[in-house]
Amino acid sequence: MIVDSHCHLDRLDWPKLGMELPEVLAAARARDVEHFLCVNVKLDQFDAMLEKILPFDDVSASCGVHPLDQKFELDKALLTRLASHEKVVAIGETGLDYYYSQDTKTVQQTSFVGHIEVANELQKPLIVHTRDAKDDTIALMKAHQAHNCGGVLHCFTEDLEMAKRALDLGFYISISGIVTFKNATQLQDVVRFLPLDRLLIETDSPYLAPVPHRGKTNQPAYVQDVAYFIAELKGLSYRELASATTDNFYRLFPLAKRK
Repeated sequence: MIVDSHCHLDRLDWPKLGMELPEVLAAARARDVEHFLCVNVKLDQFDAMLEKILPFDDVSASCGVHPLDQKFELDKALLTRLASHEKVVAIGETGLDYYYSQDTKTVQQTSFVGHIEVANELQKPLIVHTRDAKDDTIALMKAHQAHNCGGVLHCFTEDLEMAKRALDLGFYISISGIVTFKNATQLQDVVRFLPLDRLLIETDSPYLAPVPHRGKTNQPAYVQDVAYFIAELKGLSYRELASATTDNFYRLFPLAKRK
């Protein structure tokens, strides 16, 4: 069995998929997916997201503000209150993204620090998004003791040096369908290097559908395609890759309910 360690179930385009949430989850379960981590990106959308996933024991939640959605000062008290819900197993996604704009650096950094502090307070691991911000991401993680709560750099697309720096802090690395893209040779080299006991897999659905589904709306069922690709890349059987990444998920997110 496998886990989709990062998906946005509340953002799926139901008319485009031709399915509702129960059908999406059923399709994934039919392809060996036993658990789903539904990731929050805006605090004002958390309650609506939670309402959608509450009926499903195999769906966990995170709580946080995506760096590109962080326009104003983080409401740490609200984050703490929402993230204390028993369904929430992680804080985020949070982090730094300088790709689109340099103008929000300060507010992103302040928000990231706030998320780290809440994660340490609640002892729930971080889900970190980082893009074009390698040095600042690692520096803030070190300065604010992110190693105490632990976490994962999700949808990893950075270089081997950053992967090593994150691993040195005790963090996991999660790989999405991007690894299956023909031009993702650097990322494929990183995946070959990654220790098997620090590796997670994800869809980041509805975004970034893997080969052979490119151009379609991504969905959790497609995490199996990511798993098969990575297994071949690392010279492992699918069963070995599935077992390791699933164990890693529950080790990192111990509050997630395992079958």
